Amino acid sequence: MPATRRQVLPGFGLSLGYTLTYLSLIVLIPLGGLALKSAKLSWADFVGMMTDPLVTAAYKLSLTASLAAAAINGVLGFIVAWTLIRYPFPGRKLFDSIVDLPFAMPTAVAGLTFASIFADVPGLKPEDDRDWWRVTLMLVFVGLPFVIRTLQPVLQDLDADVEQAAASLGAGPWTIFRRVIFPVLVPAWISGMALAFARGVGEYGSIIFVSGNIPGKSQIVPQLIIEKLDQFNYPRATAIGLVLLIISLSILLVLNGVDYWSRRFDR
Repeated sequence: MPATRRQVLPGFGLSLGYTLTYLSLIVLIPLGGLALKSAKLSWADFVGMMTDPLVTAAYKLSLTASLAAAAINGVLGFIVAWTLIRYPFPGRKLFDSIVDLPFAMPTAVAGLTFASIFADVPGLKPEDDRDWWRVTLMLVFVGLPFVIRTLQPVLQDLDADVEQAAASLGAGPWTIFRRVIFPVLVPAWISGMALAFARGVGEYGSIIFVSGNIPGKSQIVPQLIIEKLDQFNYPRATAIGLVLLIISLSILLVLNGVDYWSRRFDR
C-alpha cells in the first residue's frame, strides 16, 4: 500500500498561527483602530473636511508628486539597473553600493542636503510655486532604489541563450529588447514603481525641509495630519490618513492587477 503523501510541510500550523498573529498585531489591529477613530466624525463633517480646498490641495500635491516621481524613477531606475547588470566598467561595485544610500541615509539628512542645494539657487524661495518640483525631486531620491533593486534580480536571471537564438534568427538589437527582454521585465518594473509610489505618498521626514508647508499651496498630506494632531483634532487627522491609505491601496491593487495580467500574458 503506497504511503500517504504529505501535502503540507511540517510546522505549517505553527507558522500560520505566527503569521496571522504578527499581521494582526502589526497591521490589522492598527488599521482597525484608525478606522474606528475616524468613525467619530459624522458623515457631514467627513464630507465637509474632504471637500475643504486646503485638504484637497494637500492630496493633490502628495499624489501627483508621488506619481510623477514613480514615473521618473521607472525610467531612471531601468537605465541604472540595465547599466549595472549589462555593462562592466571600473567602479561598478562602488556605484552599485551607492544605489542603497537613500535606504541608509536618515530622511532628515537627505532633506537638509537638498534644502541646502535649493537655498543656493537664486530666485528660489520657500514659498515659490516650484515647491512641487522640490517635493517631486526629493521623492525621486528616496524612491529610486526600489525600482533598481526590483529589476536587478530579473535582469541577472535572463537567459542569454534566448537572446542569441533571436539574433540568429535575424532579430535586431531593438527587436530583441522589445520582444524578448522587456516583456519579462514588465512585472518587476511595475512592482518597483508601485513601491516607489507607496514610499513617496508617506514620505515626511525629508519633505519638510524642502517644502514651504503653506496650506493650500505646498503642504503635503503628512504635514496636514501633523497639523491636525498638533491641534488635538485626532478624528480629522485619522480620517485624512484613512483616505490616503485607501487611495494608496487602490492604486497598488490596480498596479498589481496589471502585473498579474502581464504575467498571464507572458505565459
